Amino acid sequence: MTERKFRRTAARRRSTPASRQRAVSAQARRALSSALLPAPRRRRPLGPMSRRALRRLRGEQRGQEPLGPDALQFVLRDDDDAEEEGPKRGPAGRRPRDAGKEGVRVNNRFELIDVEDLEEGPVVNGERPDCLLADAAVSGSKRRSQSGSAATKKDGEVAEGAAPPEQSNASGKLRKKKKKQKNKKSTAEASENGLEDIDRILERIEDGSGSHPPGPPPLSSKKHVLYVEHRHLNPDTELKRYFGARAVLGEQRPRQRQRVYPKCTWLTTPKSTWPRYTKPGLSMRLLESRKGLSCFAFEHSEEYQQTQLRFLSAVESMEPSNIVVLLQTSPYHVDSLLQLSDACRFQEDQEMARDLVERALYSMECAFHPLFSLTSGTCRLDYRRPENRSFYLALYKQMNFLEKRGCPRTALEYCKLILSLEPDEDPLCMLLLIDHLALRARNYEYLIRLFQEWEAHRNLSQLPNFAFSVPLAYFLLSQQADLPEQELNCAREKASLLLQQALTMFPGVLTPLLGYCSVRPDATVTSHRFFGPEAEISQPPALSQLVSLYLGRSHFLWKEPTTISWLEETVHEVLKAVDAGDPAVEACESRRKVLYQRAPRNIHRHVILSEIKEAVAALPPAESCQSWKHNCSLLSVIVAKLHHGG
Repeated sequence: MTERKFRRTAARRRSTPASRQRAVSAQARRALSSALLPAPRRRRPLGPMSRRALRRLRGEQRGQEPLGPDALQFVLRDDDDAEEEGPKRGPAGRRPRDAGKEGVRVNNRFELIDVEDLEEGPVVNGERPDCLLADAAVSGSKRRSQSGSAATKKDGEVAEGAAPPEQSNASGKLRKKKKKQKNKKSTAEASENGLEDIDRILERIEDGSGSHPPGPPPLSSKKHVLYVEHRHLNPDTELKRYFGARAVLGEQRPRQRQRVYPKCTWLTTPKSTWPRYTKPGLSMRLLESRKGLSCFAFEHSEEYQQTQLRFLSAVESMEPSNIVVLLQTSPYHVDSLLQLSDACRFQEDQEMARDLVERALYSMECAFHPLFSLTSGTCRLDYRRPENRSFYLALYKQMNFLEKRGCPRTALEYCKLILSLEPDEDPLCMLLLIDHLALRARNYEYLIRLFQEWEAHRNLSQLPNFAFSVPLAYFLLSQQADLPEQELNCAREKASLLLQQALTMFPGVLTPLLGYCSVRPDATVTSHRFFGPEAEISQPPALSQLVSLYLGRSHFLWKEPTTISWLEETVHEVLKAVDAGDPAVEACESRRKVLYQRAPRNIHRHVILSEIKEAVAALPPAESCQSWKHNCSLLSVIVAKLHHGG
């Protein structure tokens, strides 16, 4: 019943005069539009676009439209295309007075763009003519291509005169949509006549020889010789290179989301087993900046000074438990951590000793000044300030642990860091160690570069370690197969020449070196006065100390059979020169008597910290007594005095 009522009501509404008039007007509009509009195309055309969108696609800006009102018109010469003509309109949408059936106005400029037309069309004045964007009603891809090329030939002069040279990336965007290219290069190169097309630039680059353009040398060649790299301060980087990331990081747990430690550090990685970090009262202050160098100094607060006094009392008590009690109240007191590390090392607990040193380094790195840089090589710490010595000592101990752990590359970076803090004074005499670490890390180029740059003002050849390590570096470099033959021969000749000079300057090194290597020299060498026992006995005590230090540390680097053969050949060459009366022999002998009368204090510090028995035995009586106390099982006061008093 209800459905019938709805039907009757709808019929009455359709029968009214107003509804019949609306139906007639709708039919008339549909008929009129079907008569005026062109026949439907097979491919669906793009919808109408605003002028702003067109300017964005063509890479133009407002007010810089290169096309005039007639630039997008062309004459249809074929009779088959006449039926698809449309009325032309001006820029404001009006029909011009002289509009006829000769041309058409394009409603969508990009309807006729084809990839082949973009790639093969001629380039006018640095870009392709815009006349290809003209015909909007031509049917069929073949007819559009023919009409587009004809219009290009006829209207090329108009486009050339009207369009200024500009950079257009519309073709690149459309090509990306057509061919689905992932990488788009939209860089253009300016020239005197205009901007060249992107495709032509890319083709020119691909057709070239493929060599890199001339430019400045790489950054590594400009770095300072004491430049420290952050990634080499982490021993995990070196261990990953040796054993792989899975073997190194396999047992490590992922980091917790809650951050317990205040900052990210470069020297050490905080561990979850450490106590929660609280500021112990240690800070760093910028003293001055002069000649591109910045001088810093650690400072102790009043609370830290009180802890320091308690630490000295614990050291004098000769009880390690007192230091343990002090660390329970001040877990990040640097001197207590370093002293307890020595106690653990004496008891063969290397892991705990290393962990305590890392915690001390972390405490000091958290106190760094914002301008203090570990890598620049321009930051200075004066060793004469007692507050700064803890940092030197912590870095040296960490370097020793890294070398024993099998990370010579990381240890070399720490050695450069210590040397960069005060390179002129070198308070811990790191020049006696840096050559050894460079050879162990197989970084021969760095050792050679350091010798070449510092030999003029530091006389590195007068140190026995550099005198023998540099020719060894040249020789090992000549054994590499990836170098050209000419460079290998040059390195071998340089190595032989430098080794001859080293043996002439330090003849007392040969006999103990062969003894360390378990090599028995021939009779011509042992019976000769130049390399006999007299050469070792007659050298000054300071020189004997340096020789003992070098041989006790680096003798195993000479044990290779090829190295021993090369050493034997060089020794015979030196004997020939000595027998011939070479004046360099007498000059070296007089120089040895003058230069090595007394070793400076930094060498004594280095010998004590190195704990090499042969070098410690060659110390003067006073220093030797202090060293004996340093190596006793109980906690010694001497370490604290070395730490705080010099």
